Amino acid sequence: MKKISITLLAFLAISPLWGKAAFTDNNEIIRENGELRNTEVPIAAPENETGVSDVSGNPDFRTEEARMASVSLPKSSLMDHFTPAGGSTTLGGKVAAAFDPSIKFGGYIVGKYYINDRDGQTTNSSFDLRFVRLYANGFCFKDFYYRLQLEVNGAPGPDKGPRIVDAFVEWQKWEFLRMKLGQFKRSFGFENPYSPLAVGMGSYSQATMKLASISDRIGEHKSSGRDVGIQLQGDLLPAADGHKWLHYQVGVFNGQGINHTDKGNFKDLIGGLWFSPVKDLCIGGFGWNGRYTNENYDASNSKLMKEARRVRWGVGLKYESDWVVRGEYMHSRGGVVTDVSRPHRSDAWYAMVGAPVCKNFKLYGRWDCYRDAKTWNSLNTNYGLTANYFLGKNLILQANYTFTDQRGEPKAGNHYNTFDIQVYARF
Repeated sequence: MKKISITLLAFLAISPLWGKAAFTDNNEIIRENGELRNTEVPIAAPENETGVSDVSGNPDFRTEEARMASVSLPKSSLMDHFTPAGGSTTLGGKVAAAFDPSIKFGGYIVGKYYINDRDGQTTNSSFDLRFVRLYANGFCFKDFYYRLQLEVNGAPGPDKGPRIVDAFVEWQKWEFLRMKLGQFKRSFGFENPYSPLAVGMGSYSQATMKLASISDRIGEHKSSGRDVGIQLQGDLLPAADGHKWLHYQVGVFNGQGINHTDKGNFKDLIGGLWFSPVKDLCIGGFGWNGRYTNENYDASNSKLMKEARRVRWGVGLKYESDWVVRGEYMHSRGGVVTDVSRPHRSDAWYAMVGAPVCKNFKLYGRWDCYRDAKTWNSLNTNYGLTANYFLGKNLILQANYTFTDQRGEPKAGNHYNTFDIQVYARF
């Protein structure tokens, strides 16, 4: 791993010498469930040029690490830095020739303005930069896919502001067995691996936010659904139309979220298994057995917990085509390290539908529920409606309306409306 990391750093350091860096392919068509979509043209990714394949056997543009294909750099200009004129038969020359790297740079920005009528807030409207991210991804040694992604917005501070969100290498020699090592998305839930541009709504569901660790109820620092670890995954049993009948994924993680080392001897085990009876339809389940250690624990503060279990399971389905249907149920057992009085059982579920209205215009609706105490009195429900309009291949205009019903909140603030406008720009 160290050799690959050193080689990659050296490779990036000399990138200004290449003459022409590779950026986003202007001819790329972006899917509605991963990025912008031209609904009249089917997507076909170049062979061996995407990060991950989905359960159907087609390149998955929905996952954040596989949203773009890599573009090979001019080999003559690159290899000149490694190989003497006339070629070389030395070991170093052969390794340099086998390295054969490709790289792509890109990023996206999500801006937002919202207004609501909730009582008791310091402000009822605000402008916000939801995401500003930059990334580089590509292949080296033919079968090794790598990705580095930075989040660069937010005020600096502990676990805030500019930071690394993705940094991994994945060996992809076979579709039935791929191995990923580094920092990446936890393999829990259908929605968690999606890029923000892929969700369709103006936010992830409460299930994904609270129980798939984007903003975990357990008290973990913001980790955007990610952790550090190793994962095996693969697609099995090809059907006549090319999609795969079965997908599996299982990983071992530190359990402490991004950019943090392990604080205990217990590793988190997370996995998923789903089948695809027809193309674009997946039905499956997920499991998570782990623990989280409170890094700010103070024995003199009786409100804090030193450690909390994270025992979770979920089931769901998704259908991703011009029409989108997605739904999941998740259950969690384990406390909250920042408040010992919080419930130890919670659950969440959502159901959403996306419908193409006309060219470049799509509507989504979602019923989104979360129960912090797994009781009806703790139910928090969001009813959402979203309109997406695609301006070209790399720009989305989005309008969101949400009605929130919080049974557990004081009467004055438990029913309110929120309207927001978001702009997604990718480069």
